[in-house]
Amino acid sequence: MTDIEPIRFADVADRRPLVIAGPCSAETREQTLETARRLAAGGFRIFRAGLWKPRTKPGGFEGVGSEGIDWLRQVKHETGMYVATEVATAHHAEAVLGSGIDLLWIGARTTANPFAMQEIADALQGHDIPVLIKNPVNPDLELWIGAVERIRNAGIRRIGVIHRGFTPIARSGYRNHPMWSIPIELRHRFPELQIFCDPSHIGGRRELIAPLSQQAMDLGFDGLFVETHCNPDEAWSDRLQQVAPETLAQIVGELAIRETTAATDDLDRLRTEIDKIDDRLLELLAERMRVACEIGRCKKEHGMPVLQARRYEELLSRRTAQAAELGMDRAFMRSVLQAIHEESVRQQMRILDEK
Repeated sequence: MTDIEPIRFADVADRRPLVIAGPCSAETREQTLETARRLAAGGFRIFRAGLWKPRTKPGGFEGVGSEGIDWLRQVKHETGMYVATEVATAHHAEAVLGSGIDLLWIGARTTANPFAMQEIADALQGHDIPVLIKNPVNPDLELWIGAVERIRNAGIRRIGVIHRGFTPIARSGYRNHPMWSIPIELRHRFPELQIFCDPSHIGGRRELIAPLSQQAMDLGFDGLFVETHCNPDEAWSDRLQQVAPETLAQIVGELAIRETTAATDDLDRLRTEIDKIDDRLLELLAERMRVACEIGRCKKEHGMPVLQARRYEELLSRRTAQAAELGMDRAFMRSVLQAIHEESVRQQMRILDEK
């Protein structure tokens, strides 16, 4: 995907973070315009508002639909801001193309549906409009990449992605767990892709927007995609995760943006130390797998099953507690041990299959 281009506008400063802000939903013409005017007064240049809102259950506010296109055009005319909205179907895409809307985004539910993505891609064929693609609701990197490829194959070159977190399996302090490793891997594979962070949907609470935005900047994300409302407590959707325009200006103004990439002597020394530790880790893992294979041969000789569930659970409990005492996160250590155990089981299954 090396021919993907960054999403830039001629009169928008090319510096981090590129902020796209506006209400979760365009509710009324007045609410839309007031929010945009206050954002423009704060120096923001790209306005977002949802016109079609996918709801989990019927009966909720599902957006104003095509009626809101004229409101966005008015925002553009009065404030000079660029305007963006979400499209979830080919019909939505067809409704906004040629309307003066400058930027489209595709939501997490739509990204998870390859049929819907292809229909939108077909509708966009032959048009030159920037598109941002949110991650799917589940932590599936390949599905996210597939969505990007479908839009790219439609001839769209100005493409970016939005990290909005993933539906948590267990209770979490976030609405959607950030799982930073997934967008980091996406950046590793496709460094040309701009990555925006949606701290509103990750956190689910307005007080988490600032720390999540800082984390995104520390990880080198290109921009922020933040739900901003002229009266957040009265918002018709997602009121708990929206902030006022002035609050957003304060959050962005207080971000620490670290642009220096040159290594210092201290950093070089520490990286060398990390490399040595990693070498030792690999040697230890190789030794562990050697012992696991010996255990597999012993189990085979005595007719024992490979999986010893009780011992595995005891090991997980003991080692995660030990990790916590050493200042490490229990969930992190559990995931590491699960990966090691899966490989050990695979090695032992190979032993059982040997003639």
